[in-house]
Amino acid sequence: MLQLVDVCYAVKGKQILNNINITFKDEITVITGANGAGKSTLAKIIMGILKPTSGKILLDGQDITNFNITERAKMGIAFAFQQPVKFKGLKVFDLLRLASPQKDIALSVYLRDVALCAKDYLMRELSGELSGGELKRIEIASALARHSKVTIFDEPEAGIDLWSFSNLVDTFKRFQQEVKGTLIMISHQEKMIQLADTIVVLDSGKIEKMGKTQDILPNLSMKTCSGCGGDR
Repeated sequence: MLQLVDVCYAVKGKQILNNINITFKDEITVITGANGAGKSTLAKIIMGILKPTSGKILLDGQDITNFNITERAKMGIAFAFQQPVKFKGLKVFDLLRLASPQKDIALSVYLRDVALCAKDYLMRELSGELSGGELKRIEIASALARHSKVTIFDEPEAGIDLWSFSNLVDTFKRFQQEVKGTLIMISHQEKMIQLADTIVVLDSGKIEKMGKTQDILPNLSMKTCSGCGGDR
């Protein structure tokens, strides 16, 4: 269980996050909100890329507030960036083999889950030769391959074509059912939000709403939920 207790974050006197209190269970939680609400900042704080100005982060009761990104990864927290990182000289095969603790599973399974053909991609380099959308899908495959205790996806739909996006939605559903871990998604896409068991709505760095999807989704505004339809 992952808990954020009174988490605040400020930069040069500007408050970005203010008293965030969330308990993430073994389910899908989608964090949504308008641009600039603090969603990506919150994801980076959970992963250890940023350190909160105040407050605590607990994983299974252990205080990990001062743990860095490497220490958190070893404890079972995985992160897929909104903008994928390029690794010159590293092949897709190498990345997935490093990520996967289940050595008996064919790496092609992870690429299939993100609608990429293993034959065409396993031996390709993670460099500028791949498009942004391809790199994004490979990074998602890498995060899925870890089967981590906590997996965070920052706008997984960004740069993904519509056909692959539909595949991705099904993959996330199956992944959570199989791994039974905590899956946190930063998104404002309706199909992603509909996957959630719990929705957290941020507004100006504060939690505006939090609750079960059936209670929160019908009242999300167009500013928050892209493509939700209707004047809500």
